[in-house]
Amino acid sequence: MKRIKMGCTTLSIPAMALGIMRMNQKSVPEAQVAIQAAYDAGINFIDSADIYGGGKSEEIFGQAFSQMRIKREEMFIQSKTGIVPGKRYDFSKEHILHSVDEILERMQLDYLDSLVLHRPDALMDPEEVAEAFDQLQAAGKVRFFGVSNFDTAQFKLLQSCLSQRLMFNQLQFSLKHTGMIDFGMHMNMVDKPSVDRDSQFLDYASLHKVTVQAWSPFQYGMFEGAFIDNDGFPKLNQELQKLADKYEVGKNAIAAAWILRHPANIQMLVGSMNPQHIRDSAKGAKIRLTRQEWYDLYLAAGNYLP
Repeated sequence: MKRIKMGCTTLSIPAMALGIMRMNQKSVPEAQVAIQAAYDAGINFIDSADIYGGGKSEEIFGQAFSQMRIKREEMFIQSKTGIVPGKRYDFSKEHILHSVDEILERMQLDYLDSLVLHRPDALMDPEEVAEAFDQLQAAGKVRFFGVSNFDTAQFKLLQSCLSQRLMFNQLQFSLKHTGMIDFGMHMNMVDKPSVDRDSQFLDYASLHKVTVQAWSPFQYGMFEGAFIDNDGFPKLNQELQKLADKYEVGKNAIAAAWILRHPANIQMLVGSMNPQHIRDSAKGAKIRLTRQEWYDLYLAAGNYLP
């Protein structure tokens, strides 16, 4: 498994993480199979959130992982907080501290390697968040911190009040969600791809050594479904299959290789609980697409160059 530097540190993490959003749909033995498949492929990074399955995903993970032979220190375990489903976003100190205690209990852990704030809270008080982070770190409950779906200004605002460096920003990125790179190639134009919806965060991340974690790497839209083997995207799947045949892997690996080819050292979140899909996706970390192959996939996905 390809390894990348975590944020501004010298610590290395795998270029892929296993997202456990759907683990609530699995039995404990099935969850163990998925975790083991990821671990065997070099993916020793887990990404969770307190809202996944209403907390059930973390409960299943905790039960599964506690019975496995993998040592805790061999895994990097991350969770997210800040969403109160259907009610509000909440970055209050009280909510953050309470959520972490509940996460640790569900996952049967003494600490999290990383805590990520899930979606921007319009009422965020950066100094209050800083107090929560300091308390969690001093108590040994969280080692590192990050955010998810933050724009550049939001990221900089929060960072200005923290004593810790933010390591991560989770952002949607895939062959069918390419906004973070479209506008750069359509600079000084008035067409739709020229609109910057991501406040140039990918460039900011490269400049300031922030690890971008790409979520929904095989999805189109928000949660409409997968584009791989989807009849709605024949040209893209034809190109994926052509390269899959060349590199002797599955389409998942090629779609993953496309993300990891970007020089920003992106970490990709694999959200599948299917051991075969996990193993195939992991193979993408070993493939370095040529520039032409990368652009061929970009164009096959329905994008165009000015």
